[in-house]
Amino acid sequence: MSTVESPVKLQAVDAPDQPDRTPQLEELYRGFESELLVPLWTEIGDLMPFSPVSNAVAHRWRWKHLVALAEQAGDLVPVGRGGERRAIALANPGLGGRPFATPTLWAAIQYLNPREDAPVHRHTQHAFRFVVEGEGVWTVVDGDPVGMRRGDFLPQAGWHWHGHHNLSTSPMAWIDGLDIPFARYVESTFFEFGPDEVESREAPEYSRAERLWAHPGLRPLTNVQPTPNSPLLAYRWEYTNRALDEQLALEDEGYTATIEPGHAAIRYVNPTTGGDVMRTLRAEFHRLARDTRTATRREAGSSVFQVFDGTGRITVGDTTWDVERGDLFVVPSWQPLTAETEDGIDLFRFSDAPILERLGMDRAEIEGNAQ
Repeated sequence: MSTVESPVKLQAVDAPDQPDRTPQLEELYRGFESELLVPLWTEIGDLMPFSPVSNAVAHRWRWKHLVALAEQAGDLVPVGRGGERRAIALANPGLGGRPFATPTLWAAIQYLNPREDAPVHRHTQHAFRFVVEGEGVWTVVDGDPVGMRRGDFLPQAGWHWHGHHNLSTSPMAWIDGLDIPFARYVESTFFEFGPDEVESREAPEYSRAERLWAHPGLRPLTNVQPTPNSPLLAYRWEYTNRALDEQLALEDEGYTATIEPGHAAIRYVNPTTGGDVMRTLRAEFHRLARDTRTATRREAGSSVFQVFDGTGRITVGDTTWDVERGDLFVVPSWQPLTAETEDGIDLFRFSDAPILERLGMDRAEIEGNAQ
């Protein structure tokens, strides 16, 4: 006879519409435990709350502190097989020490010293890099070298070979975003090593992907089939910056060009479909003009923001922070978000919205108006 104790422990619940606590009920619960069963009536408030209840909490990370620690790691921790990347993940204080920013999103600062290689590998998780400062690193995706510079957004769909090489004489840091927690939860992860050294030392002005796909409004007729993830490997800052500037300029000229007064925003899209750059991750960039306050908004699903430039005040739920260039913060599911600035602020954002939309589980509310 097995002596392993059952992991299921049930107690009669003192709550409205619950059965009376009797010896017979306790005996029934012990029977459930022995067969690894849990009755819905004791768990429904936890399993089906009236609105989303996230284990993640609102939290801010200071960029200046992250960079200082990354620099120390650059002196002490080599990059190579085993560790693979000198990446330092944001650990949400509500998630029990796991290296997850939210229950579905992973975010980290990655640091590469001069002339260093981050070896080639591939994984099924979707990923991206966003550069808040610096240049000199090249990410090489399936042999295609792609330069990384301030303001660039570089998506990396799952299961493509990629490594990084710093061709410059200075170290460089950037943020990585992945769907690691989601892939881990649904048990869909695969990983494979590639060469130890990055295969290209080229520094072309444009990657092959950009030469084919980075022409606004134009699509090559040799590649007309839609792809589930974006084939464009770099979304350059000059295009992002101009798009945001033009939205605000048109608003000043009397056209309805922004999502609300003083709030310009763009979404990075897959040029073959017009949809999100990756099937599990959405990426956006928001610019608030001087003396702007956004409407309070909350959404099902979670987000991570990084301040690209400027200063402002962010309120998530009952928590308010002053933020500056490089700072990162988390917005858990269904937590109200408000941003305001006196001098202007630029915000990069990524979220798990494509997952919820594909499942029909997305919902948003702006200042009390449900969408």
